[in-house]
Amino acid sequence: MPPIRKKITWAAVADGTKALLLLNAGTDARPRLSVLAKAELENPPTREQGSDRPGRMADRGPGQRSALEITDWHEFEETRFVREFADRLNRAAQRNRFERLILVAPPKVLGALRPALSPAVGERIAAEIPSDLTKHPVNEIERLIARKMWG
Repeated sequence: MPPIRKKITWAAVADGTKALLLLNAGTDARPRLSVLAKAELENPPTREQGSDRPGRMADRGPGQRSALEITDWHEFEETRFVREFADRLNRAAQRNRFERLILVAPPKVLGALRPALSPAVGERIAAEIPSDLTKHPVNEIERLIARKMWG
């Protein structure tokens, strides 16, 4: 009888500035995670990234002008970081590097991540956990994932 092959499960833990890809060498109820990859974004506040004042635009009335909204460079960079992380997951799914994926991110990041994921990644998502665990050590992430998935 051939041995039962275990499915390759990754946990993708992210927020807007940090992302971890973790491989589960344990079981679902008792995960044993190891770090496959780590990415961090240096993202200073908007006030340190842009120095120009917002532009002005002519209004309908004579001599009236309105200010344009200031670009939030900090949020722009976080959105770009999340899209790049999604691209990394898309490439990994295309190469069949994982069979199941557990997504762990704050709700706002999950909302930005979902539309950027390919159908190949979407069909492999085993669970989504709306939490920010990027600042936790790996052993704590294991415990929290097991608790959230299995009670």
